[in-house]
Amino acid sequence: MIEFRSGDVARRVMLKGVAAVAGLACVGVVDAVRTPVCAADAAGWPAEAFKQKSEADVIKALYAGKTAAASDKVKLDAPEIAENGAVVPISVATDLPDVTSISVLVLENPYTLAAHYKLPAGTAPAVSNRLKMAKTTKVVALVEAGGALHRAEKEVKVTVGGCGG
Repeated sequence: MIEFRSGDVARRVMLKGVAAVAGLACVGVVDAVRTPVCAADAAGWPAEAFKQKSEADVIKALYAGKTAAASDKVKLDAPEIAENGAVVPISVATDLPDVTSISVLVLENPYTLAAHYKLPAGTAPAVSNRLKMAKTTKVVALVEAGGALHRAEKEVKVTVGGCGG
């Protein structure tokens, strides 16, 4: 049989109360910080680019139709075979100077643009994500650096459907 002293019960009640108050305070702080940031990000959201269905249309919407040149300085890491198209890990990194954005395109998805990142000056030019892929297709990484557009691509075979089946 376990014996409880009155001090143990009082301490537990007090700790639960402190934890509840701290949790509510954190929710209020997170909400206060999150709201202005979300509103500011929405203004620069490239909504039209995410609606495009071809690589050329995405480049036109995001980069005013610049031509993307293949570059060995853009490192696209993606699996050769994705066993589950719902979660395909990819990463893009580069050592190019003055990188302002990185975009990831999945050419055979219903909407081509899968991810777009604007990078502030001084940010390490590397991103990673898990993408949903409808079927076997090329994944294209676009890196805007110094006003020029660079690209790398890799074919990813999908064995179990993600977006489309």
